[in-house]
Amino acid sequence: MKKLLEFLGAVLLFQGTGGLTYELFGWIKWGFIQRLSFFDGYELYASIATIVLAIAVFVAADSAKS
Repeated sequence: MKKLLEFLGAVLLFQGTGGLTYELFGWIKWGFIQRLSFFDGYELYASIATIVLAIAVFVAADSAKS
């Protein structure tokens, strides 16, 4: 379970940082946040929330038993 949570946290962290990079600098448009239409206008906030969620998943993985 710990490895699964770590993998999920890594995926969320990559998605969040990719979305944040695109919203701030316009470099790489990849990830699920830019592709979902109900985030239109709120992509920056969704990217930040995804990064926060990734940190929470990493904390949960750290407290999970092996």
